[in-house]
Amino acid sequence: MSQAPCEVWFYHLERTGTDQALPELLEKTLGRGWRALVRAREPARVDRLDDWLWTYRDDSFLPHGPADDPAAARQPILLTTGLDNPNGADALFLVDGAEAGELSGYVRCVVLFDGGDEAQLAVARAQWSELKGRGLPVSYWKQQPRGWEKQA
Repeated sequence: MSQAPCEVWFYHLERTGTDQALPELLEKTLGRGWRALVRAREPARVDRLDDWLWTYRDDSFLPHGPADDPAAARQPILLTTGLDNPNGADALFLVDGAEAGELSGYVRCVVLFDGGDEAQLAVARAQWSELKGRGLPVSYWKQQPRGWEKQA
């Protein structure tokens, strides 16, 4: 029996930034019993996310670590710039235009992009075309005042 293809969900951020949206999505991911991998383009972004996920809310934290941590394979949420999946994540989150790479093995890939940033919009459009061209199921979610709405 073959594995279903990875679903790719594009999240168009208009009301909040990545730093506000990502923790909520990661909480939902862990709530499903899934592991997550967050891929950024730059090591400095990984460092900032590493600090942020410990402190984003006073009453909560998200268990995570960077890919260079000796216990990387055991992390429920792994932060990286690499294209591998050392923690066996079910969900891949791409931030700041990070490359998708190979998606087999993931259940879902979430592409977060800032709707007010023309460069991020251009990268997201190119990623949409490339991933749809691979035959992957893609959907587009837009941030609305009442929450996320599926647009395509």
